[in-house]
Amino acid sequence: MAILVAYDGSDPAQEAVEHAVRKHADEEIILLRIVELADGFTGAGYNLLKEQFEADEEAPEISEELRLLLDEEDVEFRIETAVGDPARELVEFAEDNAVDHIIVGSHGRQGVSRVLLGSVAEKVVRRAPMPVTVVR
Repeated sequence: MAILVAYDGSDPAQEAVEHAVRKHADEEIILLRIVELADGFTGAGYNLLKEQFEADEEAPEISEELRLLLDEEDVEFRIETAVGDPARELVEFAEDNAVDHIIVGSHGRQGVSRVLLGSVAEKVVRRAPMPVTVVR
């Protein structure tokens, strides 16, 4: 069983990883970093950016706190990178990699800010064919 966790370094993402470790320590945990493209990116620009992130060994991966937690719990994990729309990339990655469960953090926006900004977590819940846990 594979568990996919959206990881962008934010506090909600950190909480999502902690939740995954607490509830699924015996499973493979995949941390997916997604680089969101600005409007106007071409296919060539997309491919170049993806190659740079995949080759960049200096790119920040996870916080030291999470690294310690993962090591202490002896969790099998890997870090992947995708480029594009976060909700779309999460669902596509999950489908392409036989992921059984997705875990996402939520910023907990409500009202107008949620409507204007959209919610990656909400989009993932609506689109994913597998169970999704939203951690707040």
